[in-house]
Amino acid sequence: MNKQANKNNNLITLIINSLKRMFLGYNTVELSIMEEEQMQSTYMTALKKFLENRVAIISVLVFMSIFIACFVLSAIFPLDVSFQDTTQQNISPGYNIMNLPKELNGKVKSIGVGSTFGVGLDNEGKMYTWGKLDSKLTRLLRESSKSDISYKIVSAGLNHILAVTAEGEVVTWAPDRFNLNIIPLELKNEKNIRQIEAGYQFSVAVTQEGKLYIWGNTNFLGLLNQNTIPEDVQGHVRKVAVNTDNIIVLLKDGTVRVLGTETPSYSNMPKLSRIVDIAATDNAVAALKDNGRVYVWGNPMYEILDIPKKIATDIVKISGGRSHFNAIDARGVVYSWGRKNYNQTHVPANIKNRKSKIEVVYSGYFQNYAVDINGNVTTWGLKGYLMGTDALGRDVFSRLVSGGKVTLTVGAVGVIIQIVLGILIGGLAGYYGGHVDNILMRIAEIVGSIPFLPLAMTLTVVIGNRLSETQRIIMIMFILGILGWSGLARLVRGQILVEKEKEFVLAAKATGIKNRVIIFRHIMPNVLNLVIVNATLSYASCLLMESSLSYLGFGVLDPNPTWGNMLTGVNSSNIIVTYWWRWLFTALALSICTICINVVGEALNESLDPKTKNR
Repeated sequence: MNKQANKNNNLITLIINSLKRMFLGYNTVELSIMEEEQMQSTYMTALKKFLENRVAIISVLVFMSIFIACFVLSAIFPLDVSFQDTTQQNISPGYNIMNLPKELNGKVKSIGVGSTFGVGLDNEGKMYTWGKLDSKLTRLLRESSKSDISYKIVSAGLNHILAVTAEGEVVTWAPDRFNLNIIPLELKNEKNIRQIEAGYQFSVAVTQEGKLYIWGNTNFLGLLNQNTIPEDVQGHVRKVAVNTDNIIVLLKDGTVRVLGTETPSYSNMPKLSRIVDIAATDNAVAALKDNGRVYVWGNPMYEILDIPKKIATDIVKISGGRSHFNAIDARGVVYSWGRKNYNQTHVPANIKNRKSKIEVVYSGYFQNYAVDINGNVTTWGLKGYLMGTDALGRDVFSRLVSGGKVTLTVGAVGVIIQIVLGILIGGLAGYYGGHVDNILMRIAEIVGSIPFLPLAMTLTVVIGNRLSETQRIIMIMFILGILGWSGLARLVRGQILVEKEKEFVLAAKATGIKNRVIIFRHIMPNVLNLVIVNATLSYASCLLMESSLSYLGFGVLDPNPTWGNMLTGVNSSNIIVTYWWRWLFTALALSICTICINVVGEALNESLDPKTKNR
């Protein structure tokens, strides 16, 4: 027991001293003569040599950090593989979406919430923008920047801004598509605008007289356009709320109409009257009655229809984002419910604890701006993305860690299969020789001569389409393992041919030990160093092979992420230059892991085979 404890202590001391030498650059530990002369086993000597290799130790630490991070972070940030959002496409890394300008805080008059940006007016009518604006929108704002213009209303949409000047003129900053940048001629003559709303590629304006104007890409609105607004609606509008494909209209008589695609979930509204406020998400509509009660109808998704039980009955205002609602009661308390994927319903503690009496909440997409009675702004919701988003609006960071888990697991299982087959076939061929050797080595040569990628792609096409995604991943593991064992088998065979002629093998045979015991218990430990080095280097190859298959569309398929299929589609020079975050982080992770594994493999080779270093 004491002897084993001493061995463990010596090993720990060895590791600690090696780390000290690696990071501190010198050795302060003095060994006694007995310790210096102490005989060590082959593997202890190899371990000692390996620990003296600083580059190898750093490579191990880096690779293990990435490996553990992929498994731990993918559990902390679970991935919804079905999630896509066109409003979040190609967003660059950073957390500045809700970075309100300091000079605006404390004197907010109005805020418009865009997909990934915000636009606000101060009490003097000066306009501010912040967040991640589209490059075209930024250019348009810069070209038309006039500091002396005062605005009284502002609104933000997907990638355009709408505003009303102090003189009542409607202006817009929008891309030159779908006539979104052209204010309707009739609206230009209107100087008494009550409300404007910048929606999803379309814009809406309401006059004091209740007249409704719609322009832009109205294809999302079904048959609705300026000419098809119902007669019993036109001229009677008090307020509108917009979502992707509908315009919710609050009429002057206190009733609500849904215009647009008018899907049954929206149209089947409860019979309500005396409505004083409305709000809309992409899935539901909320209406506030004059008695302070809130009513919600629409698609029962993301718990959007589940109004909080604790909500007060004296609600005074409501607002909606892309998939959540906010409500404010007469005491300034904010209630929020709906989807929580970007924390858009997590009301900050200072508001929950009633330290700030909220006067109004501006909501849109996944962001919220609460303004208290002193004009101070509190924000919550989507602040940004650590590594940006891809072409479908998916978070690159979440997909990177989840994809890394798949890529590293597929590579590891593939290598294990290679090791088992390589040791078994190489061991039998080397030990028995003769016909067994000839047959097994011919099989190895046939397998080794098969081009990997064409065969893997053919198998994937022929078999893969009939498999589920999990079965497809398992199939990729077996393809990597079954087609990659021949090299290791030849190495094991050659080493066993040498080892079996040694005296300890003859002695084992003379004592009547069974052949399988001689092979796997007496000979195999002497070729273990060869297996370890080969397996380490093969792991790097498996990572690249899996990534290559997935990149070409024959491995794990989208939407399930791997490092390979995350790089699919980024071979365009425009994407490489403009959307660099879509490939850079994934390529770095794959490259770093591959380099680290190769460095570790070479270091193990030098440590286990002293002759290698002298070549």
